[in-house]
Amino acid sequence: MKIPGPEHPITLAANAKRVRVLFNGRIVADTVRALTLCEAGYRPVQYIPREDADMALFSRTAHVTHCPYKGDAAYFSLNVDGRASENAVWTYETPYPAMAEIKAYLAFYPSRVKFDDRGRRVGAAPIIVQWQGGEPFTVVPLAVATRPIAFHK
Repeated sequence: MKIPGPEHPITLAANAKRVRVLFNGRIVADTVRALTLCEAGYRPVQYIPREDADMALFSRTAHVTHCPYKGDAAYFSLNVDGRASENAVWTYETPYPAMAEIKAYLAFYPSRVKFDDRGRRVGAAPIIVQWQGGEPFTVVPLAVATRPIAFHK
């Protein structure tokens, strides 16, 4: 297990917009509670709470991958109206403590689905994790924060 830090930063922020995920023309997830994860030099990833996804369209696969910073990822395929996309979605069901906030959230390969995040959520402000001197600290706009991002060692 590796801890995110200056050499491999990972930040989480509450997405201020409504995020909808579409597959084969159908909405498979719709949320105002997405988290945007930015990791080192990778593109940002939207993590969607499972409660905001139509899990009847998801089927668990045997595929598993490992991230030294987040833990083991399990995968789902999407099945909508006769069209399938194998291992299009991943989730960290037991992430490492530093990434506990993404537990039971879903992430989608952007090449397999369509994202619609044009709708802005009124009054939302980001919850941002930053690094200072190798130690995590959290910047939380107290007036609008719904939950802090907790880091554990």
